[in-house]
Amino acid sequence: MTAPTAPVAVGVDTHLDLHVAAVLDHTGRLLATKGFPASTRGYVALVAWAEGFGPVARVGVEGTGTYGAGLARFVRADGLQVMEVDRPDRSLRRRHGKSDPIDAQAAARATLAGWPPPRPRPATARWT
Repeated sequence: MTAPTAPVAVGVDTHLDLHVAAVLDHTGRLLATKGFPASTRGYVALVAWAEGFGPVARVGVEGTGTYGAGLARFVRADGLQVMEVDRPDRSLRRRHGKSDPIDAQAAARATLAGWPPPRPRPATARWT
């Protein structure tokens, strides 16, 4: 079987113990969501899982200064582009409820759209 060649976007909703990732194809179609431990082994598994859907264009991570800092460092060291994404709008969360897979999908959609634009991080940033 031929490996996928179309780029994919990954979004990650980060937490203390578990990160939930979503993968979208280049058209915005959800390919999958899955949870991974917030550890080096979990980061390795998350990247390998995401790359199974195609080349990763970029990874959008919530909370790059807190729970997502380790993942952002790992992904960047692995040669992938990392983008910090904002948490979903609180009014939407109130109406639709809190859902880690939905938050991960929102992060992936923001990443695919390039919003917010990738910001250069200063050399003193924790995950650079």
